[in-house]
Amino acid sequence: MAKEQFRHSMPLRVRWAEVDPQSIVFNAHYLTYCDICVTEYWRAVGIRYPEDVLHAHGVDIFVVKSTLEYHASARFDDVLDIRGRIARMGRSSMLFRVEMYRGDEHLITGEIVYVCAGPESRKSTPVPGAVREKILAYEMVTPEG
Repeated sequence: MAKEQFRHSMPLRVRWAEVDPQSIVFNAHYLTYCDICVTEYWRAVGIRYPEDVLHAHGVDIFVVKSTLEYHASARFDDVLDIRGRIARMGRSSMLFRVEMYRGDEHLITGEIVYVCAGPESRKSTPVPGAVREKILAYEMVTPEG
């Protein structure tokens, strides 16, 4: 996917605590970077989590799958360009795609699948219309679905 297909982009500098003795980012930290990207994505879209999802609609979103594909390593003090978007939106699920770059070098591709469900029952439920509308209005590329 081309960098230009992501409207949401955020910088992140690799900190000393995130690297191994070779100054390479320890692999588990990339999921943390994805999570930071998701949090900032909701802010950019104009959705306050949990207020505009859990409290307003009585539903929550749960991670059911996450994958990372490593193309190259980030190192201590690198400034990463982390990009995220909703790539697919079904009735009750969303696929959030993340790509991480150092300059033009594509380092990581991540995918996180979220399911919208009742907070107590954990049974899938449709993505609230207001949430869906804000996502569709924000994205430059319409999510598959």
